[in-house]
Amino acid sequence: MTVLVLDNPELIANAAIAAGFTTANFEAGTRRPHRMKFHYGFNKHALASDDVAFLRQHASYLRNHPAISVRIHGHSDNFGSEDYNRFLSRLRANAVARFLMQEGVAESRIFMSHWGSARPLATPEDRAANRRVELEYLTMDVARAL
Repeated sequence: MTVLVLDNPELIANAAIAAGFTTANFEAGTRRPHRMKFHYGFNKHALASDDVAFLRQHASYLRNHPAISVRIHGHSDNFGSEDYNRFLSRLRANAVARFLMQEGVAESRIFMSHWGSARPLATPEDRAANRRVELEYLTMDVARAL
């Protein structure tokens, strides 16, 4: 096997440009953030400080792509009554929606679903994994159909 090592930055940059990469590809908000799930502690609905930076990336992406909307799916674990779990999942989805709106995303581009414990990510006994919010990006055609 032969390995070619390039240590010429100009040659590497020219090859990247020829392949279609530009600095615009790497500017903040132009690439969709990879993290789409945010987990919560037991009986919590406030955003964790660790999640704020990731949600800012989502807000920036949405501001830079006005044809894309987001659906926020709120979930809870199966501890307690299903009515309370739906309420808690709604609070979680609302917290994320409020944050995105504060960051400049139009309310008309945000859709919400709150599932309570009806759609577990893991087994029902793995409660920590099921207490979450998930983001789903939608094109405007899909959003209008909702």
